Amino acid sequence: MPAELSLSLKQARRLALAAQGFNGRQPPALVKATQVNRLIDRLGVVQIDSVNAVVRSHYLPLFSRLGNYSPLILEQAAWSQGRRRSLFEYWGHEASLLPMALYPLMRWRMQRAREGRGIYQQMARFGREQQVTIRRVLAIVEQQGAVGAGSLSTREERAGPWWDWSDEKHALEWLFAAGLVTVAGRRGFERLYDLPERVIPAAILQQAPLGEAEAQRRLLLHAASALGVGTEKDLRDYFRLEPADSRGCLAELVEDGQLRTCRVQGWKQAAYCLPEPKVPRKVPASALLSPFDSLIWERSRTERLFDFRYRLEIYTPQDKRVYGYYVLPFLHNERIAARVDLRAERAAGRLAVHAVHEEQPGLDEEGMQALALNLRRMADWLGLEQIQLNCQRPSAARLRAALLLSV
Repeated sequence: MPAELSLSLKQARRLALAAQGFNGRQPPALVKATQVNRLIDRLGVVQIDSVNAVVRSHYLPLFSRLGNYSPLILEQAAWSQGRRRSLFEYWGHEASLLPMALYPLMRWRMQRAREGRGIYQQMARFGREQQVTIRRVLAIVEQQGAVGAGSLSTREERAGPWWDWSDEKHALEWLFAAGLVTVAGRRGFERLYDLPERVIPAAILQQAPLGEAEAQRRLLLHAASALGVGTEKDLRDYFRLEPADSRGCLAELVEDGQLRTCRVQGWKQAAYCLPEPKVPRKVPASALLSPFDSLIWERSRTERLFDFRYRLEIYTPQDKRVYGYYVLPFLHNERIAARVDLRAERAAGRLAVHAVHEEQPGLDEEGMQALALNLRRMADWLGLEQIQLNCQRPSAARLRAALLLSV
């Protein structure tokens, strides 16, 4: 067995950035579907979120890495019928889009859901107590094809928040978690459910079942590849594995030589990486990041890697917010160097910057120019003609000057 590897914090950052698809190169002039699919294959999972303050979050990680791409490419990969479909929806890291090749690695989770394990207690109880409703809803899907929860509800009033879902919505969500239906498409943001055999390619569905441990080992390997380096908690969090499952699997992967243990400067816990990690000399990438980007979604890892404490303040009362409602971290030259509270004001045709906060030691002039350029690119991508600065902080004055130079 090779000796334990030691990484400086700077090396760990570079390894993580490269593994996550940041390379510092100029964005391509034209982004093709093959590039989008290749990136999602690398990441393994793209988290879906409904908040639309700038754009729905699952579109942002691709923009952060590829630049101006057509969202239609992602929509066709995720929700089209036919050969262009290369992704499926499931509980990967929360609600997620995943490459079709990972579908067999999720079937153990679907089986556990059928048994009432690994899902919310309320849903598990519904699965135990409401099989008549579940069978009725499944029969409707079998007969009608892709349906949304709204068209099935027998409630007279409009459904409220998730704990006030209709029985039909509960049934569809249970069936989805159990793998008995899948997402065929979306109407607006509403999921449309259909049978897996009408959505997932037959070649994928007909693959021989994997044992739980084998599927979990493969998911951990994918997480290690996508993260570059991570602790046991980092790796299992990527696909939301349980500690009891991941620890034994990690030990087996190390024993088999498929993973290597390492020590990262300043980290208390041991870490893991692929056997021969290639650390770039530098990663001069600049990007605005979704709050749900896989580079930063595990907040404790973000603090260890970047000395950057990040909390989403959407659900924090306005008078208690520190940074703003929908704040995008700004990655620049291997640091998370600033955070920007943004809103796409579509009716007015503008990208509104409500707050700019620099992280110590701040952004130099080149860094502020890079932030201005990223905001210009984002506005262009979103089809917004103007950028409006509503912030009175000194950082905003510097950004305003940089935006004028970037025109």
